[in-house]
This record gives sequence, structure tokens and C-alpha cells, in this order.
Amino acid sequence: MEFIPLIVIGVLMYAVLILPQQRRNREHKALLASLEEGDEVLTSAGVYGFIAAVDADVVWLEVAEGIELKVSKSSVASKVVTADESESADSDQAEDD
Repeated sequence: MEFIPLIVIGVLMYAVLILPQQRRNREHKALLASLEEGDEVLTSAGVYGFIAAVDADVVWLEVAEGIELKVSKSSVASKVVTADESESADSDQAEDD
């Protein structure tokens, strides 16, 4: 009976700390797998750009006309969703309902 509180604390710590981190890791890997040329992305350093090319572990970002940066693929934090894309996603979702 003395070990039950320790087991409960261990399970709670796993549920609160480890599971959310694993979920974020899966989502980030899915994001990296879905990167395509032309996508607008935000890097973890705060740089916005359009993907010019995707290699194995490298992404070439076009940050201005004729200016490209070579960044690590894992540094891409998120895709930027424009207003047009969000409206079309909303309309598609409304049609499905």
C-alpha cells in the first residue's frame, strides 16, 4: 500500500509531461514530411520565407526576390496559413458538415 502513491505520481508525471511532448514531436515530423516547394514557412529563428527547394535535411528559403537562405529542415517551426487558404479550408469543412 505504501507504493501506490508513488505509482500514481509516476503515472501522472508520464501523462502530464511525456505524452504531450511525444505528440508535439509527431506533429513536427509530420510537418517536416509535408514540406513542398512554394510553401510559406516560419523558422524557429523567426525568419519567414517561401520554400525554393527541399533536400534531404536542407531547405532553401527565398526570403526576398533573389535572396535564398540555406537552413536546416528541422528548423522549420510552422507553415504560414494565408487568409485565402484558411477561408477555403473553412468552406471545405462547412461543405463536409
